[in-house]
Amino acid sequence: MAENFDTVAFYAALNAQRAQRGLTWKDVASQAGLHASTLTRIGQGKNPDVNGLAALLIWSGLKAESFMPETSKQSIGSIAQISTIIRRDRSLSSNNAKLMETIVTSAYTSLQDKGISSK
Repeated sequence: MAENFDTVAFYAALNAQRAQRGLTWKDVASQAGLHASTLTRIGQGKNPDVNGLAALLIWSGLKAESFMPETSKQSIGSIAQISTIIRRDRSLSSNNAKLMETIVTSAYTSLQDKGISSK
């Protein structure tokens, strides 16, 4: 996980969500599908692992980018956005998603490099 992730702010936001819902940290861990020790480590300022972070973001409805400094935010490129959509499409098998991603990336790169325009 990036060193720029504000774990302290993330934990505070999680705590606010927890308190608003009237839950214990053990309840949060159970509902998010995590071990309670994961929440203890985050509370100690340690970054969560990717799966733990994803589970907590889903549980809380928070957005990861809210805990990243403005200076580290970069515009997401078109291919990255398209790849994300393709990989999340459950109607495609993993192999077909990889193939689609390769096709789109190849076409995009080819058209970009040659300066082909639709005009």
